[in-house]
Amino acid sequence: MFTGLSAFPLTPLTEKGIDEKSFVRLMERLVAAGVDSIGALGSTGSYAYLKHSERDRVARLAVEHAGGIPVMVSIGSVRTSDVLHLAEDAQRAGVSAVLLAPVSYQKLTSDEVFTLYETVTRHLSVPLCVYDNPGTTNFDFTDELYARIAQLPHVASIKIPGLSADPLTTRQRLEQLRPLVPSHVTLGAAGDLAAATVLTQGGDVWYSVIAGLFPEISLAITRAAQKAMPGRHRHCRHSWNHSGHYSASTAACALSLPQRKFWVLLPHPACRYRCSLWPVMTGNIWPLFLNSWICAPDPDGGAPPAVISFSRPHAINSHAFCRLFPRLISLKSLMVSAS
Repeated sequence: MFTGLSAFPLTPLTEKGIDEKSFVRLMERLVAAGVDSIGALGSTGSYAYLKHSERDRVARLAVEHAGGIPVMVSIGSVRTSDVLHLAEDAQRAGVSAVLLAPVSYQKLTSDEVFTLYETVTRHLSVPLCVYDNPGTTNFDFTDELYARIAQLPHVASIKIPGLSADPLTTRQRLEQLRPLVPSHVTLGAAGDLAAATVLTQGGDVWYSVIAGLFPEISLAITRAAQKAMPGRHRHCRHSWNHSGHYSASTAACALSLPQRKFWVLLPHPACRYRCSLWPVMTGNIWPLFLNSWICAPDPDGGAPPAVISFSRPHAINSHAFCRLFPRLISLKSLMVSAS
């Protein structure tokens, strides 16, 4: 399950709690698109803000409505004992894998983080994805720690932050990491900035925020990138440049506006305003740049058969965005040929 496109949906929230009907609608859209796996309760899914019982409920809803697509859920928590309880609940819910970041109030050492993964993997019967997210955990993995953790039982993938959109830089970074981990451990792009480049330069999986809202386009990008041959692409770029003042999950909240199907709230003090009102407040979906091109080269060296392009780089005001996105997410308008 740790290859291709892994879509991370929001957990729709209201002031009363989880909006289960909206979450199910998001799941149904991911299933209809045919994503390779689903990452419920990631950072985009607001796991850190939910009660234990709420996380258990979302995990069960995700598995129930996944249509057979593998589901991974986050089990991160400040206390190891809580992580173990969450892991037990997730496995009871029927998840196919778990995602674990070294969440802590106090800054952890490398040995403490290794002990966390060592302890948790002893209690697992499903694969684990290592979640490296220094922006929220304030912990930076070293390559040596990657290598140590990757040797543990059930560790199957590493979600790597900060990979470059530059093909040569990304290829060199992945080639650095490959010899350090077992062959069965996949390497994936965390987030959306360099995902297409990662997939054409030896990466295995795109752990995607934007695919949780727009799986059709994201899947088309993934499939075209998978058709490309590493090192021979003419141009491969996928960038989602949201304002540096906001996290990817915050940006995803704002991007949910054009769907007009649910509200997403982040509890105070994480979000001062309703995310879906931000475009109205700013007059734009701030610096929203959706800009994707993939040219997958012909295996025989001919012209690129697959070209995907949506949205020239420019700020789109909220009204235009609401009119434009239904057309953008229609695969009929993409003229994709990956044969």
